[in-house]
Amino acid sequence: MTIKPGVSPEKLEAALESLRNQGRVIPSVKSFIVGPEHGGDFEWGALYVIEDLDGYWEYLIHPAHAHSDEIGLPLVDRFESYDVVDDAEPEMGEKIAELHRRRFEGNAELTKLVTDLGSYSGSGAPTA
Repeated sequence: MTIKPGVSPEKLEAALESLRNQGRVIPSVKSFIVGPEHGGDFEWGALYVIEDLDGYWEYLIHPAHAHSDEIGLPLVDRFESYDVVDDAEPEMGEKIAELHRRRFEGNAELTKLVTDLGSYSGSGAPTA
């Protein structure tokens, strides 16, 4: 993600700490890292290791994740999400996309937060 110009260091750090908290408190997260991106087109990144789709759903709807969305997304200009799996099942991409669809379908406020971003692409972006 890249941050909008003019965001205070305090607000940015609160959002990053909220992302770290997700890794600490969401039971399905097995490991995580939150920090600056090097070598790409973005400034910050977060990666969460989750073992299965049930755990992914738990992660997506957990209150700690919702808190990060609420305080962090208003600070973001560009955001890209992606999923990497070690499962060769051909339908895995569609199953992941369905989890994201379900999440956005049930949350108009979240959908507005992400559609108001300068750019949001990838597996987690809402579809029309």
